[in-house]
Amino acid sequence: GSRATGAPLVYLDSAATAQKPLAVLEAGRRFETECNASAHRGLYGLAARATEAYEGCRARVAAFLGSSSPESVAITRGTTSALNLAAQGLALGPDAEILLTEMEHHSNLVPWLLAARRTGARLRHIPVLAGGTLDLEAFERLLGPKTRVVALAWVSNVLGTINPVERIAEAAHARGALVVVDAAQAVGRLPVRLAECGADLLAFSAHKCCGPMGLGFLAGARQALERIEP
Repeated sequence: GSRATGAPLVYLDSAATAQKPLAVLEAGRRFETECNASAHRGLYGLAARATEAYEGCRARVAAFLGSSSPESVAITRGTTSALNLAAQGLALGPDAEILLTEMEHHSNLVPWLLAARRTGARLRHIPVLAGGTLDLEAFERLLGPKTRVVALAWVSNVLGTINPVERIAEAAHARGALVVVDAAQAVGRLPVRLAECGADLLAFSAHKCCGPMGLGFLAGARQALERIEP
């Protein structure tokens, strides 16, 4: 409860960090007490159980996103880590343009700023209209033959705006651009299906979906994931 008022606590900040159900806490405890070993690093029984749990996580996340391919999911430390992996791992050059939006969280802005600084690529930004939605007419004008990446939040963490990811992805793909989606506020709240949403790469965190801190995912089509240098 609240120390200040003595009233029962009503937690409304799950979009930042969700509380963990007892089943999640128990699963973590069970792994630490029964399976704690390095995955993919040993042939003895405990290591085999750790590997099975690790790969089982990948398979369950893929299934949650409507995919039957565990290899479509890369395990990271969080959304920020996943977006950095994409921004730093994609091959960009000085002739490339990266198209972002003006409503991006820093996690989907700073990695692209650094990538542009490193490669000489140019950053461009889709404006936000007075009502808090993206200016899609401006998006169509900004999207050009040099656009290599379109990176955007599915749901704004500040405005709550749900962006039309499928429509944006369709236009981006028609120009040959890769679509990277920050889905931190979408997964667990919207029915996200990897094969249908249009994202080539989709980043999100477990701790916003009732899972543990320090765990995230970069999911995508295999050909998109294989374009990323480790």
